[in-house]
Amino acid sequence: MQNDEPKNAANGLTYADAGVDIDAGNAMVDAIKPLVRATRRPGADAEIGGFGGLFDLKAAGFTDPILVAANDGVGTKVKIAIETGIHDTVGIDLVAMCVNDLVVQGAEPLFFLDYYATGKLEPAAGVAIVKGIAEGCRQAGCALIGGETAEMPGLYAAGDYDLAGFAVGAAERGRLLPRGDVKPGDVLLGLPSSGVHSNGFSLVRKVVANAGLAWDAPAPFAPGTALGAALLTPTRIYVRELLRALKRSEAIKALAHITGGGFPDNIPRVLPDGTGARLDLSAIAVPPVFGWLARAGGIAEAEMLRTFNCGIGMVVVADAAAAEDVAGALAAEGEAPVRLGTIVAAEAGAPRVTTTGHLAL
Repeated sequence: MQNDEPKNAANGLTYADAGVDIDAGNAMVDAIKPLVRATRRPGADAEIGGFGGLFDLKAAGFTDPILVAANDGVGTKVKIAIETGIHDTVGIDLVAMCVNDLVVQGAEPLFFLDYYATGKLEPAAGVAIVKGIAEGCRQAGCALIGGETAEMPGLYAAGDYDLAGFAVGAAERGRLLPRGDVKPGDVLLGLPSSGVHSNGFSLVRKVVANAGLAWDAPAPFAPGTALGAALLTPTRIYVRELLRALKRSEAIKALAHITGGGFPDNIPRVLPDGTGARLDLSAIAVPPVFGWLARAGGIAEAEMLRTFNCGIGMVVVADAAAAEDVAGALAAEGEAPVRLGTIVAAEAGAPRVTTTGHLAL
């Protein structure tokens, strides 16, 4: 007699045979729950495991908020993390690249979600990555309320992974930046970066390869530190200092996050038509990493300025009459602002950013 029951062959394929380990994913979720809970803030209980994250704007203290959203990644900096096995800092970069883009619009970051994609889930690496993400969220004062871990064999090479981050913030109506009164004569203040941050790493990796250096070699620009570890220095998160400075001073008109495109591309994003910026490059205390990159790679100054932050990760536009007060408000929050230049009139078709002096590379 024919048996129509479906066969349960002992050697039947499973999802794990195809390269996806559901148990490993579940174990990782359990391991990161304490890290996620540590990011709790008013408005979010920072628990994960549901189908979506919740945030209560009223509990966060907002009356008439405008939501501001941003997403970003870390770029090829993750390749250095993968090749060095140092996974606990790129999560900070991931958060920084998103929340710094929120605060420049006057918004307080509220919550964050991450996307972690890999060919084969390595729970230890995954937990280290989320540890960095949680640390970044703590620095920014936002809650990690969810995310996605995707194991995709065949799409990523063994050991490879990529990250994407999504952040939402809020500002009370009427408090968004940039303000509409940015004008010639306003002062540009620069806030120091922690190094390369998370832009230009395809060029960084090219310079390292051409120099024939291994990641565990001594960093030519940071004695006592391995090259890979030095280059993985996380992106600075400017959120808490800037939000407090915005409360201290009404004279901050605009903020510009210096990311991909450097000074020429990012400063004009917050300027009205008919205006530009004149920068005094000699005012910048250039970190040694940039001098080494320029010399080792034979990179021209103009290329440095449009690829890297060159030591200034954030630019503040302040009313000229109150520039010293703004600098004092920033200093009171632990910043070390430098007078970087001024807003000037710019003709149509002319460069929006011009420079005097030179970088000390």
